[in-house]
Amino acid sequence: MITLSLDTTTQIASAAITENGKLLCEYTLNSGNTHSVTLLPMVKHMLETVKLSCRDVDLYAVSVGPGSFTGVRIGVSCAKGLAFATNTPCVPVSSLEAMAENLKGLEGIICPVINARRSQVYTALFKGEKGNITRLTEDTTLIISELEEKLKEHESVWFVGDAYDMVSYMTNNITPLNLRNVNAAGVASVGERIYREAADKAVFTDAALQPVYLKKTQAEREREERLSMEEKTNE
Repeated sequence: MITLSLDTTTQIASAAITENGKLLCEYTLNSGNTHSVTLLPMVKHMLETVKLSCRDVDLYAVSVGPGSFTGVRIGVSCAKGLAFATNTPCVPVSSLEAMAENLKGLEGIICPVINARRSQVYTALFKGEKGNITRLTEDTTLIISELEEKLKEHESVWFVGDAYDMVSYMTNNITPLNLRNVNAAGVASVGERIYREAADKAVFTDAALQPVYLKKTQAEREREERLSMEEKTNE
């Protein structure tokens, strides 16, 4: 099975092609350019490099969030378009779970963290043990102080994600630099597992693929604040 995977949930854009779990090609870009400009050229270059076309892809796996609202939408829209063109299954993957996959093989608590602004992080807890990763909590948004309190009961914690520097003081474990950020190979690994274990594979369509935000967008918050002020003015 050939899988094409995407992750644009942070400032880093990553795309990969795997075949039966073997990484054929991975393209990661952290140049500050917008994902809407770089993502499709990255995919095109990868396919040309490994001499494949979209018709050769058996599965698309994409990080659907949480993360940057704009980044999530770009990755999801790209995957939907590619999958629609060839009616190929498309699997949604938690960006946090994909990040945890980076640290597969480490022992202890694995804690992916994505900067959610306003002193908050998107996060979840996983347990690394004997080469396997087990999810302990659902994806959520926490204030950094809340995360610190939550982790006090755990002795060995490994962080991964773009908020690494914001929370690394909470542990003595130092995650290798090359494992701290998103990579689409992790998205592929998780996506393939989800697809393989699914009882009904027909649900993985481009139409069903949707972003996961976990919290309201800035526009929604500003609208609610404006409406609240208007209501107070009219009282």
